[in-house]
Amino acid sequence: MEQISHALAGILLKSIPTVLLLLFLYFYLKLMLFGPLNRLLKQREELTEGTRKAAERSLKDAERKVQEYEAKMREARAEVYREQEETRRQWLTDQAAQITSARERTAQAVHQAKEQMAVEIASARQSLEQSAGALADQIATALLARKAA
Repeated sequence: MEQISHALAGILLKSIPTVLLLLFLYFYLKLMLFGPLNRLLKQREELTEGTRKAAERSLKDAERKVQEYEAKMREARAEVYREQEETRRQWLTDQAAQITSARERTAQAVHQAKEQMAVEIASARQSLEQSAGALADQIATALLARKAA
């Protein structure tokens, strides 16, 4: 058993430089490789996060601008519809005024035609009455001349 412990102490004594070398290698790699690598990864993470946040802000700005654009388009369409409605109302008002004016002119023309016809009818009656008397005298004369003959 003593031989085993003596052999074990010899192995441990020989392994001390290897353990020291491994410890040195661990701290060297930690300081020279993993430290800068961790800093680089943190920096990259920060840049990625910053870029992502900037992209989110840009996306929100774009959505806000789209909403503003759509609101302005709705307002513009509403304005165009209001103008079209006003133009249509004005057109209907003008059309109604023209129709009223045409009806008045037509009614006036009909009234004048009726008056003119009434005057012509009265003139024709008077002419017929005068002719009727003369014609009656001629008929009576012609009949009396026949009886006398």
